[in-house]
Amino acid sequence: MATVDMSLEEARRTLKVKWYRCPIDRAALRELMQPSDAQGWFQAGGQLLIFAATGGLALYLFTQEMGLGFVVALFAHGTSASFFKGIAAHELGHGSVFKTRWLNQAFLRVYSLISWHNHHEYAVSHTYHHRYTLHPVGDREVELPQFTIFTPLHVLQILTINFLGGPMTSGMFPIIGGTIKTAFGGFGRFVVTEEWSRALYGVHAGERAKAVRWARLLLLFHGGVIVVAIATQFWALPLVLTFQQFTANWLKLLVGMPMHGGLRSNVPDFRKCVRTITLNPIAEFLYWRMNWHLEHHMYAAVPCYNLKKLHQLVADDMPEPRTLLGAWREMAETRRQQKIDPSYEYDTPVPTPGVVDGDAEAGNRDDLAASIGDIAPKALA
Repeated sequence: MATVDMSLEEARRTLKVKWYRCPIDRAALRELMQPSDAQGWFQAGGQLLIFAATGGLALYLFTQEMGLGFVVALFAHGTSASFFKGIAAHELGHGSVFKTRWLNQAFLRVYSLISWHNHHEYAVSHTYHHRYTLHPVGDREVELPQFTIFTPLHVLQILTINFLGGPMTSGMFPIIGGTIKTAFGGFGRFVVTEEWSRALYGVHAGERAKAVRWARLLLLFHGGVIVVAIATQFWALPLVLTFQQFTANWLKLLVGMPMHGGLRSNVPDFRKCVRTITLNPIAEFLYWRMNWHLEHHMYAAVPCYNLKKLHQLVADDMPEPRTLLGAWREMAETRRQQKIDPSYEYDTPVPTPGVVDGDAEAGNRDDLAASIGDIAPKALA
């Protein structure tokens, strides 16, 4: 759990992480990196269909004054929609979902608009997250040990309406407040902290105007939804279309927290700072296959729907995927150890040492292997 002892500008100039990537045939990797419009429509279009179905059902039950049914439908709606911000928009931001480029951009904007997601600011932050994963001098998108404390208030919020936020969840006050701040020239909390936003724009001031414009569009859209609700007295509309992002965050928290929680910082081996977990097909679909998170970090330009195939090709050089329960047990034990020794981090056993030399080092210099897709703005490409 290292401290940040240099500026982001210094980190960008001096920190060169020589990542170890599991060896893979170049032709096989190139094939896995090919996006598919059909697969893209299934994933991106499919989750929007779920959003429309659960949202439409909630609105219908509201008009029929079926209170319990409305609450159940709204819970299902929020559970699915909570994956829009930072998950659906994350993968679309990498530009690897659709073969047709404009479809990636169109769906990215739709998902971002619905979920209060500022994809412009996120693109800058997430580029650093991939280049410097869990190296705190260059990656403050994920701050270790990244545990969550399940207080009664926190549990209540992730099962109902999340007002205050927390790890892997969207809080109404910080997200909407951050959008307002950014729209009026301040620094919001779109990614993690206001401090991280200031650091990013201190280095990439040219990206700020795009984030400000998008923040204003978010306020215009969601403000319009609320105006319509007031004019029509149809109070279910903003619950379905504007506040769904802050509703029933429980599943996103459960499957998202293990990706980095309690793992090692400042190591050049993704296998020790990223987890892969196995999930049931429904949760995996809602999570955009990001449970194959180690594979995503190692070869970030591979579309989400090909990550399991990627794992199968490099499985001999990978840790065994954890189950969801196993990952949480591992994090709980890590947290217990850190109460005794605050510097403790879980050191994942790996099949090979992961030394970057020879062919492996050449592979890390290879643009095909190191590509993170289209997420990096031009200033960072």
